[in-house]
Amino acid sequence: MATRKHAAGKLASATLGLLLTAGTAVLAARHRYLETARLDERRLELEELAFRRKALAHQQRMHWELLARAIDDPSLAAVIDTYDKSIPAEKRRQFLYANAWYAHLYHLYRAGIVDREELYTYLREFFQSPLFREYWEASQSQRATLKQSSDEARIGHMVDGLVKDLDEADTDEWWVVGHPPAE
Repeated sequence: MATRKHAAGKLASATLGLLLTAGTAVLAARHRYLETARLDERRLELEELAFRRKALAHQQRMHWELLARAIDDPSLAAVIDTYDKSIPAEKRRQFLYANAWYAHLYHLYRAGIVDREELYTYLREFFQSPLFREYWEASQSQRATLKQSSDEARIGHMVDGLVKDLDEADTDEWWVVGHPPAE
């Protein structure tokens, strides 16, 4: 009887060992499957990000191409010129060029090439130009049509604050005026 109990104990131990080994193998396989799924998901996210950046770069190139044509040809500029017609044509062309620069900086920000602080720094420099300030004022009605929760509207509000800070500054050291808002 002792031999039977001993044999049964060995069989139970062996069975338990096999079950533990099988359980460990199942857990390892599940872990590999989950890790593979996580990596696949991350790869898809990166591919989508790359696609969005490529599309954004293409959009920026198209925007520049269209603006360049409008700047070069007043008959084409008339298609997109929404500025006050009392503004001389040459100045409206300059506004289109200022818009191209603003859009360029905005797209650098959207693409993640510059952060908000860097964008703010670049814009602070651009707004030293009286023409750029005139463009900003003249395009106010265009910005008013933006969805207020959009990135573009939020950046526009940031720029409005920057312009106000620059106007109210009691220093000639424009490069220290204002503080970029947190992301």
